[in-house]
Amino acid sequence: MTTEAILNRSYTLEKEQIPPTVVEQIDDAERAELSEKIKAQLKQQNAVIVAHYYTEPDLQILTDESGGTVSDSLEMARFGNESKAEKLIVCGVKFMGETAKILNPEKRVFMPDLEANCSLDLGCPANEFSDFCDAHPDHVVVVYANTSAAVKARADWMVTSGSAVDVIKHLSKEGKKIIWAPDKYLGDYVQKETGADMLIWQAACIVHEEFKGQELETLRQHHPQAKVLVHPESPSSVIEQADMVGSTTGIIKAVADMDAKEFIIATDKGIFHKINEAAPDKILIEAPTAGKSATCISCAHCPWMAMNSLRKLERVLETGENEIFVEAAVIKKAKGSIQRLLDFTQDQNKLAGDA
Repeated sequence: MTTEAILNRSYTLEKEQIPPTVVEQIDDAERAELSEKIKAQLKQQNAVIVAHYYTEPDLQILTDESGGTVSDSLEMARFGNESKAEKLIVCGVKFMGETAKILNPEKRVFMPDLEANCSLDLGCPANEFSDFCDAHPDHVVVVYANTSAAVKARADWMVTSGSAVDVIKHLSKEGKKIIWAPDKYLGDYVQKETGADMLIWQAACIVHEEFKGQELETLRQHHPQAKVLVHPESPSSVIEQADMVGSTTGIIKAVADMDAKEFIIATDKGIFHKINEAAPDKILIEAPTAGKSATCISCAHCPWMAMNSLRKLERVLETGENEIFVEAAVIKKAKGSIQRLLDFTQDQNKLAGDA
């Protein structure tokens, strides 16, 4: 496929590729029973849960209570690496399970549901992406964390939403031309922030793509004192109205640290649980995914994240199903792209400390 065809193609999923968002409904008695069973199994099997901010509150609460971590995708994998647990149970989506396995090849990694995918991962087929990279050998390949192990293995760098601007700015200063994948909105944001020479893959997150600039502007008129916090996977019409653009971890910290009382949040509403823990006195308002220009495919909650549940988690621990496997050769190559980010972040933190 030619460069022009790739850059003009929209990697939009068909409706039948997107599962319905079904959140598990259980009563208090079953919730308590499942939680106790899971905790006992975790202890017995020397296992630990690593869960993403976008999973259901029941899972986040259990993860914290059982000594796991609720965090962003890279920190989930890093926590697993530092843990003495022999098994990692990844509550999130498939690329997170693969990333955990890449950074912890000696450990067994499981997920509540192996069908829990990601529109960005699905929107960047490894073979197609590899061919595109081969056609541009003079470009440095930088991929977002929300990609398969095979795509990370083809990349020179992996980045997170929180590190993307710094890494691309660094590469641009070195005169590098960049292939960016897969998120077109995050890529556009990074390009505007850095002025880098970038070829941008055209995939999108079905959650963040649904936030609407026009409806956000109307909502802000009703809440003039509210600060707008936006994840950079969102469209530019939403980002342009933001008081702060940042990662999931950055958004949680911003709500806790900012002096405002009200916040309009443009990211998956699963994050509200951790924000409420960090800043219980703040008023949180969902950024609009509805209105005359909206379709509300996801309604601000990832349908694949919703596939994670207490019942499925207990079943995995009982049966040993849903283990993540990544080929050794892929692990070796993918780990290189991730390690570049980890080394770069460590160097940046050291420079900040010395300043």
